[in-house]
Amino acid sequence: MEMKNGSIATILLPSGLITSYKASMWHGGSVELLHTSVSEGEYGDAIIQGGVSLNLNFQNHVGEVSWSPNNWVLHNVKGDAEDSIQVELRNRSSNDTVGLKYIVTLENDALNSELEVSNSESLPLQMIGSILNHLTVSTPEATFALGLERSNYCSRAPIESQFIISPPDSDQEEGFQKILNSSALKRLFPRWGTKNQKNNEVEGSETGTDDMAGEEMDDYKPLREKISLVYTNAPRGFTVIDRGRRNSVSVGRNGFDEMYLFSPGSSFESYSKYAYICIGQTAILKPIEINPGDVWRGGQFIHNPNL
Repeated sequence: MEMKNGSIATILLPSGLITSYKASMWHGGSVELLHTSVSEGEYGDAIIQGGVSLNLNFQNHVGEVSWSPNNWVLHNVKGDAEDSIQVELRNRSSNDTVGLKYIVTLENDALNSELEVSNSESLPLQMIGSILNHLTVSTPEATFALGLERSNYCSRAPIESQFIISPPDSDQEEGFQKILNSSALKRLFPRWGTKNQKNNEVEGSETGTDDMAGEEMDDYKPLREKISLVYTNAPRGFTVIDRGRRNSVSVGRNGFDEMYLFSPGSSFESYSKYAYICIGQTAILKPIEINPGDVWRGGQFIHNPNL
């Protein structure tokens, strides 16, 4: 999809993965907003991760239906390069009881992803999962989330998905610090390293290693530390600012009550494979319930304010 102003989006079939969103800028050029990684699989095939991905699972209350949509089919393309271009993908469960429409719309200053789920079952349907976005940044060290003050969150293990770019375990200390924090040494010298542990109590609450809950106290949240958080009460939209690239992008949601925020931390090289922030519109802690005969709608937008 390509707009006349230079904005371009690329969708990969049959996975439905959005691998690229090049947004037109005020200076006349374009900037890639999504982060995608291509690697070689076990049998020489290409493994593509990152971008904007759907990670969904459906099941009914008695566990008779468990299905994750993977193979999307192109149903329709409409619009024009002046106003917007819309691509509609469809998918159905093998027993034909769950129907999905995935509508991706490219506008001059935004990329929208909308999901429509219909339940033809005689039982309520539960949807668990997310729409995940890998946003490229110079480095998490220079990246901030603006607009999350007073939002409630809880830490959790990073989301697992075939499309997630998983960094190496950066929580592992190196050298003397790793020895200092070893459980065996702590049993021998229980007070050794206590001061350092106290200094890192706040930091530890943001690493996702402990199942902790909290409230954002700052409207300008730094993303330099490794974090994996699910927000249960947060604004429908907020802004990510990257001082390194002198760029910003706004992300918002509808239909989803939860928002996921992941940072791999700043221990990796700038502008590298792990220079990204992951934001998801999610139903993880509380599944979305769709009654028989009902249709649920939800989605997200990535807005480029730099035109």
